[in-house]
Amino acid sequence: MSATATDVFVEHRNLLFTVAYEMLGSAADAEDVLQETWLRWADVDRSEVRDERAYLVRIATRLALNRMRSNVRRRESYVGPWLPEPLLTTPDVAEDVELADSVSLAMLTVLETLGPTERAVFVLREVFDFGYDEIAAAVDKTPAAVRQIAHRARAHVEERRPRGEPTPSERERALQGFLLAVATGDIQSLMDVLAPDVVLITDGGGVKKAALRPILGRDKVVRFLDAVATGIDAVADVVVVNGAPALRVVVDGELDTIASMVVEDGLVTGLYVVRNPQKLARLDAVVTLTR
Repeated sequence: MSATATDVFVEHRNLLFTVAYEMLGSAADAEDVLQETWLRWADVDRSEVRDERAYLVRIATRLALNRMRSNVRRRESYVGPWLPEPLLTTPDVAEDVELADSVSLAMLTVLETLGPTERAVFVLREVFDFGYDEIAAAVDKTPAAVRQIAHRARAHVEERRPRGEPTPSERERALQGFLLAVATGDIQSLMDVLAPDVVLITDGGGVKKAALRPILGRDKVVRFLDAVATGIDAVADVVVVNGAPALRVVVDGELDTIASMVVEDGLVTGLYVVRNPQKLARLDAVVTLTR
């Protein structure tokens, strides 16, 4: 008995969500794309479809592109830096090094610097290994144009992506330094794990206290974090966010902050701190990301 349209969609649902999330950096937007993808898929004459996986990704990609283009104006009016929406992920995401790297908050932030079509092409080619012909059909370009876009996007990302992958012990040391600082107010433990040129990006969405632009340099970063934490009774622990360990901070029983970090040569070079409550609303359940 052949699979129904529902069976096929459910089989590829996690893949489609991952594709949309990597293009949009928002779980809420990705879920909307998924819903629209299902509605369109339900109306498709499947006898005309040769590759159901590719066809579904094509639908999701076109819908995500439309959403990206409409999001441009919303992002321009956003208060302070815009960071991707963090997700609790299953441990197996970290085992797929390329997938974990592609969904890290650091990489998703880099992808925000690409145009919509460049981002779609980069994600489909570099992360999901789709062929140029398949991508061309999804983004309404020729295969030759897609090759050029892919080359340009790859070079752009390589210039901006973090260098090197930290060892588990290096990441653990950085996280423990933060945990100690949160628990005891020991600023020195923070200083010991931050690189001199560390960059802190905070996203409060105009709702929670956050810097309106990136903060550069260890001393300035420590002063800001100390000012934010002063007088707050916080509890912190480590959770797996976007394929990597991150700090979860709870204040008065409510999730207050997710802090993800880039560790290079044993020191924290990048800090991505999400405090916007709308972006923390989905962190009560684990999300399955897949390729």
